[in-house]
Amino acid sequence: MVSGELDAAAIVGLLADDDRRRVVAALTLGARDLSAVTATTRMPPDRVTRALGRLAQAGLVVSAHDGSLQVAGEVFQRAARTALARPPRSEHAGEPEDRRKVLDSFVHDGVITTIPAARNKRLVVLDWVAQDFEPGVHYAERQVNEVLGRRHTDTAALRRYLVDEGMLDREAGEYWRAGGTVQ
Repeated sequence: MVSGELDAAAIVGLLADDDRRRVVAALTLGARDLSAVTATTRMPPDRVTRALGRLAQAGLVVSAHDGSLQVAGEVFQRAARTALARPPRSEHAGEPEDRRKVLDSFVHDGVITTIPAARNKRLVVLDWVAQDFEPGVHYAERQVNEVLGRRHTDTAALRRYLVDEGMLDREAGEYWRAGGTVQ
């Protein structure tokens, strides 16, 4: 692997190993050869050699013009810039773009941050919530509140919106899914 090919995930993978992380730390703190790295890390020379070999093979550790070892800092910088330039992954990536945008605005980590005031956006969020209910299954109000409580603290408002918009029906203290998209 050439140093330019390392991305942030590959660097994290390399540094997930304790020995390699200790070797990088020693080099960062000023060790410049095998004996200095061995002394700084207090690791056996064979483990230091193995860790250095893997780091050098990946391009994270390089030899300077004077033969000393050093961490290739530009590899970290390039990987960080690339990772930051990449658009964040949406937890709603499988949704059509218009729905995804609404859900990304109002739902984070599976929790509704704010119930949208605009009806068209609220309908998208309510439809998303309605997916938590199985069609044909009847739920007691307590069960509905448990399901809704995982999505938002105001279960009464969500329940009322779902019923008013025809996504849930209720009768005699029981609720069932009556609308929303079917996946």
